[in-house]
Amino acid sequence: MRLLHWFLAHFFLANCSDYNPLEVRRACRSKGQCRLAFAKNSLPFARGRTFINPYSAFKFYQQYGFPLVIKPNVGGFSRGAYFPISSKKQLLAASIGVKKWWANSIVEEYLQGKNYRVVVTKFGIMSVLRRYPPFVIGDGLSSIEALIDAENQLRQKMQLMPITHLIPKNRAIKSHLKQQGMSLKTIPAGKQKVYLHNKIALKLGASVEVIDKIKLSANNERDLLKILNFFNANILGVDVICKQGIEVDFKAQKCIFLELNSRPFLKMHDQPRYGKSPADLDYFYHKLEQLDINDNEKY
Repeated sequence: MRLLHWFLAHFFLANCSDYNPLEVRRACRSKGQCRLAFAKNSLPFARGRTFINPYSAFKFYQQYGFPLVIKPNVGGFSRGAYFPISSKKQLLAASIGVKKWWANSIVEEYLQGKNYRVVVTKFGIMSVLRRYPPFVIGDGLSSIEALIDAENQLRQKMQLMPITHLIPKNRAIKSHLKQQGMSLKTIPAGKQKVYLHNKIALKLGASVEVIDKIKLSANNERDLLKILNFFNANILGVDVICKQGIEVDFKAQKCIFLELNSRPFLKMHDQPRYGKSPADLDYFYHKLEQLDINDNEKY
């Protein structure tokens, strides 16, 4: 088991925080466990189910239709996730492909909206991020390739690496552009936002924006603290998609809680692509470092 912990920590959880005891990490490790917690706390979440046999995913589609998401029951950083799924062919490929990452998988409804990571601690809300897939904004003159180069130069100037990666021009990016009838040579119209992928993955050049915590509604803050206290956790990274935004009460809009991260990756809050890092981050780091966690070498 110690070898398994080393492997997962080295290859999948490198640089992630470790401020929760083993009991908490085990309690909210899987997406299935999180769904049960959301239900018990009356928090909105997407209808879905866990499955091993891909046929179960097809039955879910027959009941609820498209679009859908398929992802491993355990994991993060969008690894092994497929979305939005809008055809039977995509559903079949995703329900089989996801097994490379974890035998037990999740199929659930997909919501197009604003994607947030809120880090909530026993000392209060630490940071609110809005997360974006990689994108460029057209100027009516430059190709997508040139716009990517300009964005990457800016990221280098801002010294965002290695947390915020450069946007690659790889097969995944080219394929996503092709699906939209574009290529790296396409010249977008002025102010046209072109998404280069649908995944919010740092290695694909995704970016984050720090949102001022004052915009978080009082009811939303209470809901976030409620889920933290439910697990008796020191810290949780809560992933939520809101149709309107984090400033609107979760229950007053179309909204789904996605998952919980007991070892949230905190470095992306320090130097975001957009917005300013919270002024009180050092306060939270200091408080978290003072916690006495004696079983974090176990998995």
